[in-house]
Amino acid sequence: MIRFLLRRLLGAAAVLLALAALTYLLFYAMPGDPAQLACGKGCTAPQLAQVRHALGTDQPVVRQFWTFLTTLVAGHSFSTGPSTVWCSAPCLGYSYQSDEAVTQMLLDRLPVDVSLALGAAALWLLLGVGTGLYAALKPGRWRDRITNTVILTLGSTPVFVMALLLLMGACVWLQILPFPNYVPITEDPAQWAQNLLLPWLAIALVSAAGYTRLTRAGVLETLNQDHIRTLRAYGYPERRIVLRHAVRGALPTVVTVAAMDIGLVLAGAVFTETMFGLPGLGKLAVESASTVDLPVVCGITLLAGALIVVANTVADLLHAALDPRVRI
Repeated sequence: MIRFLLRRLLGAAAVLLALAALTYLLFYAMPGDPAQLACGKGCTAPQLAQVRHALGTDQPVVRQFWTFLTTLVAGHSFSTGPSTVWCSAPCLGYSYQSDEAVTQMLLDRLPVDVSLALGAAALWLLLGVGTGLYAALKPGRWRDRITNTVILTLGSTPVFVMALLLLMGACVWLQILPFPNYVPITEDPAQWAQNLLLPWLAIALVSAAGYTRLTRAGVLETLNQDHIRTLRAYGYPERRIVLRHAVRGALPTVVTVAAMDIGLVLAGAVFTETMFGLPGLGKLAVESASTVDLPVVCGITLLAGALIVVANTVADLLHAALDPRVRI
C-alpha cells in the first residue's frame, strides 16, 4: 500500500507541475500583454514599461516561468512604485481590478464551494445508492422500470434547468423557501443549511442518476456470483447477503466516482453558483473572465486543477483500500 501511495503522489506532483506550465503558457505567454491590462487604458509608455518591469514580463519566457513557480512555493515581492509589497506563498499575484491578493480572494470563496460539495455529495450518495439498491432487488419489475425512467429523466436534465425549476417551485409558486442568500455556517448554521438546500438538491438530483446505475449494476453483478449462491444455499438471511456482500461489491466504483465528482464541484460549480447567486469560485471565475482579470482566472484554474488532481488521488487510494486487487 505504501508503494502504491508513493506512486500516486509522484504522479499527482507531475500532473500539478504540467498544469502549472500549461496555465502559465495559456495566460501569460500567449499573444497579448498582461502589463497593458494591469496598467489600464490611459497608461503612458513610461508607466507601461514600469508595470512590465514590476510584473517581470520584460524578462525571457523561461525566466518568467521559473519566477512563476518560485512565487507559488516561496512567495514574491511586488514593487508598486516607491514601496514594495511581499506576497506570501502560495502567491498567485494581485487582481488587476481590485488590487487584492488572489490567494486571499480564493480562500474567501473556497468555503462556499466546500459547503456546496459536501452537502450535495451527501444527498446524491443517499439518493443514488438508495434508489440503485431498491431497483436491483427486483430487476425487471415495475419498480425497477419506474426507477430507471425517473433517474434517466433527472440525469438528462441540465443543472441550470434543474436550478431554475427548483427556484420557481420552492421560492415563487409554493413560497416555502426564500431566495438563497449565502450565510456562513459560523454565523448561523440553520440559515446556512436553508440557503444551500436548493443548490444541494439541484446538483444531487442530476448527479444521483449515475450513482443509481453504478449501484444497480454492481449489486446485480455481485448477486449473480457463485459465493452469493453458496451463502443462500447455507440459509444466510437475504438482508444480510445484500447489505454485507452485494452493496460492498458496488462500493469501490461508487466511492471512486464520488471522490472525483466532489473535486469537480469544489473546483467551481459555475451554473449552480450563478443561478443561486452563491459567492463561490465558479461565480468568481465568470466575473473575472468578463473583466479579463488574468491573475484571478489563472489562480482559479490552478486551484481547480489542483483540487481535481487531489480528488483523483484520493479516489485511487480509497479504491485501493476497498479492493486490494487494485494495488497490483
